[in-house]
Amino acid sequence: MTGGDRTYRVAARLFAILFRLLGLRITVRGAEHLPTSGPAVLASNHTGFLDFTFVGYAARERGRLVRFMSKVSVFDSRITGPLMRAMRHIPVDRWTGASAYRQARRALDAGELVGVFPEATISRSFLVKPLKPGAAGLAISRSVPLVPVAVWGSHRIATVDGRRGLRRGKALTILVGEPLHPADGESIAELTERLHAAMTALVDEAIDTYPDTPKDDADRWWLPHDRGGTAPPPEVAAALDRAALERINQPVD
Repeated sequence: MTGGDRTYRVAARLFAILFRLLGLRITVRGAEHLPTSGPAVLASNHTGFLDFTFVGYAARERGRLVRFMSKVSVFDSRITGPLMRAMRHIPVDRWTGASAYRQARRALDAGELVGVFPEATISRSFLVKPLKPGAAGLAISRSVPLVPVAVWGSHRIATVDGRRGLRRGKALTILVGEPLHPADGESIAELTERLHAAMTALVDEAIDTYPDTPKDDADRWWLPHDRGGTAPPPEVAAALDRAALERINQPVD
């Protein structure tokens, strides 16, 4: 075991303690679809800040560690940066992503699991957004399985727009789908379309089987608009995403 893996396992134990303190009722289904050895790309939906910990939680049931592709800003932090580098996660710069994909391909060549959030940003609608092609591109470039994952309930703990809640006992569902194997001659766009369909089906299943319900009308914010919730529909969520990005990119006087 490398020093980085020891750091990773210590961090995983600390998160497991946090999950117990929060009284999370975690359900994992489909972990058998994750390979116990060899490379694969894991592609998950993205609704909350802690999604990566829950995808990693499912992989640890199979004795695997996931090297996640994550925003470079997380690596720039003096607190999280050293930990992310020690655990051999992969920094992604929005404007110069080629180096990140070279690093991800090297990880796959070394037999690692690489974790990707192909929506690129958290979904404010809590439904699966259009996907970036990187996850499919990685799978095709190395002829490795592309494994769809759905996490549901993490947004109730912490997500964008200041939504967070530390009330104990929340349910958390993690579903791992059957691997998608790139077909001969399949394009990145075609595999991305298959991935979107698989992720959407998993999210639908996670919502359908989720054991918690809103306690009152004010608590309906975490349900999608088409499930009786007050989350914004996809077109409104996309406008909110654009507005948030514009605020980030505004020049400082």
